[in-house]
Amino acid sequence: MLQYPGFNPIAFEIGPVKVHWYGIMYLLGFAGGWWLARRRAARPGSTWKPNDVDDLIFFAMLGVILGGRIGYVLFYGLTFWANDVWYPFKIWEGGMAFHGGLLGGVIAITLFAWRRGRNVGDVCDFTAPLPALGLFFGRIGNFINSELWGKVTTVPWGFRVHGEVRHPSQLYEATLEGLVLFAALWWFTMRPRPRLAPSGLFLAIYGVARFLVEFVRVPDEQIGYLAGGWFTEGQLLSLPMIIGGVALLAWAYRVRIPSGNFVVAQ
Repeated sequence: MLQYPGFNPIAFEIGPVKVHWYGIMYLLGFAGGWWLARRRAARPGSTWKPNDVDDLIFFAMLGVILGGRIGYVLFYGLTFWANDVWYPFKIWEGGMAFHGGLLGGVIAITLFAWRRGRNVGDVCDFTAPLPALGLFFGRIGNFINSELWGKVTTVPWGFRVHGEVRHPSQLYEATLEGLVLFAALWWFTMRPRPRLAPSGLFLAIYGVARFLVEFVRVPDEQIGYLAGGWFTEGQLLSLPMIIGGVALLAWAYRVRIPSGNFVVAQ
């Protein structure tokens, strides 16, 4: 059993302004994604330019933040909104839904692709490894905030928090949805793959990882379990990702449309 250190969620203060670790984690995720995307764009044979990456990350950042917050409010926080009309705007209090952030990011990427005359699938494939960094840092932020703890457990790596030993489900997610997902996607996209194959692999791996971790997570109190005393909202939202990801992978390798992210060899 490990003792939770009890971190201060506020990293530092400048006058009346309080900077939270959760916000810093988001900045680290976007900065890391920008740096890695720049590296990938600089590789020989890439059809991406540095200014393309800069604009892409800007669009994606807006889409992920807005979509993540709106998604959380609609999927998990309607009762909070009913009690506080300003709740959707209190993003510093935490509360971001990955599924909403993914949808917001896809909408932003679609807008970027339309403005730049690129194929949406190619843009999604190019960005496929990048969200994993944000997921990793975001879950570390959850751990620092002492939120999203798992079920009571007797495993030796459980953390004692609030008088109980619980699964560190945030760290499980940081590992599976962050490090493992990133490593798999970064390796997979190091060479040309059929269009939408990277996007499909991302959806499949994330969906499976999230579905599995939900077995040890405690569901949001205002929602609880949806069925059987174990099936959660997170698992319900992950099922379409798993099915869609596998379907995209199968389709991509069946039709084998070349990726537009690489120069076609003559």
